[in-house]
Amino acid sequence: MKKLILLFITVLGTVCLVHAQNPQWLNYTDGNYILTLTVENNYIWIGTDGGLVKLNKSTGKTTFYNKTNSGLPDNIVYSIAIDNNGTKWVGTRSEGLASFDGTNWKVYNTSNSGLPDNDIYAIAIDSNGTKWVGTFEGGLASFDDTNWRVYNYNNSELPDNWVMSITIDSNGVKWIGTGKGVTSIDGTHWTNYNTSNSGLPYNSGGPIAIDNNGIKWIGIHGIGVISYDGTNWVVYNSYNGLPDNSVRSIAIDSNGTKWVGTEQDGIASFDGTNWKAYNTSNSGLPDNTVYSIAIDEDGTKWVGTRGGLFSFDGTNWKAYNISNSGLPENWINSIATDKNGTKWVGTDEGLASFDGTNWLVYNTNNSELPDNSILSIAIDSNGTKWMGTYEGGLASYDGMHWKVYNTSNSGLPNNDVNSIAIDKKGIKWVGTDWGLGSFDGANWKVYTEGLPDNTVYSIAIDKNGTKWAGTDEGLASFDGTNWLVYNTNNSGLPDNSITSIAIDINGTKWMGTHEGGLAAYNGIYWTVYDTLNSMLPNDLVHSIIIDKNGTKWVGTDGGLASFDGTNWKVYNISNSGLPDNWVFSLAIDKNGTKWIGTRNGLAAFNTDGIATDVPEFTKLHTSALVYPNPAKNYVKVKLAKDVIISSFSIFDIQGREIKSKKTILDHNRIDVSVLKNGVYLLKIFTNKGIMSGIFVKKQ
Repeated sequence: MKKLILLFITVLGTVCLVHAQNPQWLNYTDGNYILTLTVENNYIWIGTDGGLVKLNKSTGKTTFYNKTNSGLPDNIVYSIAIDNNGTKWVGTRSEGLASFDGTNWKVYNTSNSGLPDNDIYAIAIDSNGTKWVGTFEGGLASFDDTNWRVYNYNNSELPDNWVMSITIDSNGVKWIGTGKGVTSIDGTHWTNYNTSNSGLPYNSGGPIAIDNNGIKWIGIHGIGVISYDGTNWVVYNSYNGLPDNSVRSIAIDSNGTKWVGTEQDGIASFDGTNWKAYNTSNSGLPDNTVYSIAIDEDGTKWVGTRGGLFSFDGTNWKAYNISNSGLPENWINSIATDKNGTKWVGTDEGLASFDGTNWLVYNTNNSELPDNSILSIAIDSNGTKWMGTYEGGLASYDGMHWKVYNTSNSGLPNNDVNSIAIDKKGIKWVGTDWGLGSFDGANWKVYTEGLPDNTVYSIAIDKNGTKWAGTDEGLASFDGTNWLVYNTNNSGLPDNSITSIAIDINGTKWMGTHEGGLAAYNGIYWTVYDTLNSMLPNDLVHSIIIDKNGTKWVGTDGGLASFDGTNWKVYNISNSGLPDNWVFSLAIDKNGTKWIGTRNGLAAFNTDGIATDVPEFTKLHTSALVYPNPAKNYVKVKLAKDVIISSFSIFDIQGREIKSKKTILDHNRIDVSVLKNGVYLLKIFTNKGIMSGIFVKKQ
């Protein structure tokens, strides 16, 4: 059995905003998708898929801004620009443009301004302070703090309304990458560049950077990097030095060296003659998808990847943790809460537990979890967690020991486990892609003949012990002897694909469907709620849960809905702290707080408020073996031979940093002789990312 080193996770330099009262909403996200970066003196402003982060370069301290603790209208941040007054202009995925002066937030969208579209892909600010805003479908907009002006393909020479990038040269000319080539506007005249009138090899324009000689460097996804000096076009691709043709980002340093972020092969530098590639195999870069690059006044490169933020000073790589939770990934497939109130969260990158203070992450590297994609979770009366995975079968974890059940070592009918329910006898009922299985702890039974289809998406058990199974071809009930099948031909079921089931105190079954909305069945009558006859926000229902008052909470592709039998309420990204409208999973804890799993993180919601006396915590990437433990005068760190330590920090149990150094003693030995007796967390920055471990100091 692999040894799982359980880590307590403390503040580690995280700065959180303080609320005067307990908020109704909280967001927990993994902010490791770094979509955009901007340098402001000693700070890096970071746009992630989990909100906006301010990083102090000197101290490493972070401040998080998201929908629930600030005026940020959406947690996915595509673009950032800073004006001469220090105001940050933040472009979001679907909720418009926000400005933040350090105290006040203001939001501009299609409802309250001249902004033509709420998806903001690019922002640039000219010497007059005018903001130039590129949108997904609405074209280009300019805003001088009073007036808006919109340029699109109907009222201007803009070739396409999809504006991917904007850069302004020393003459004030705007260079704009669109879905149909590159265009420039000097304030009066437009010039369009495409495959028919220039050396541009493809009618698309991605990131654009301009060097000190005025040469434009244009990245095109799947094509490479193109330079244009006003006369000549030169293409750089995998045939002449660029390691990967899918270009995501470009930045140019003070020496004129171009730094190019790619989709699959890391970051590349080009000094005008030679190319050099940095990737996971030859550098400290831990992820090869580079979305963003920024270069500060010291020449340090700040690299935003799919796996986090990293700096590179030309010699050393350093990792920064900018997540406000311990979630390993933002796509939340499943949630369960145990009798202690601990939340167990299944993602596509592992299992996370959160007790309100500490996060623990379990994956295939540090536990016996057979697969990192956790589709379903159920907890039995003994507190054992049962996890259904995408391809690895069923796993159980009692807090100490793991057991794995798959098609090779058990009667599990298939290794794709979509759903789990546990009856009063403790029997586990498991829905797979090849039928329904039951497991009493010793024996397996497989049921396929009574089911309308072998793909079982959902399971619920009523007070009589009858099992209700939702399949791709209808609903089935099984009382232990007899099967009954309900479908669109013989019942009031609006759709045969049953994604979720919940049963209320009266025994009424509530079924979520793939296209037909929500259906209720009390044993006699069927009632259907959809977008046409109710306030259900979307007819694709992923999840249902029922609280102690009998209110149904319904997760859809259009947000979260509650229904008390008479009144509906709808919560979405526009009117609540919900981080995304795709609500995949739901759970309710003993305090009545709803835990909501979305495509973009985890949200907590309680109309009575959520206690925030516990700070938000950061995630430790990888555990390291620290010994001797307890320690007296020193500790050593056991690492692989190719892992090189660049610096380390030591924190006490209150999360206070009490020691930090850029050097380490020989043989990975760290002096702890001056520390008082107690428990400490060691955070190590290495060429392979952040590694951490716990040790006890005892004289």
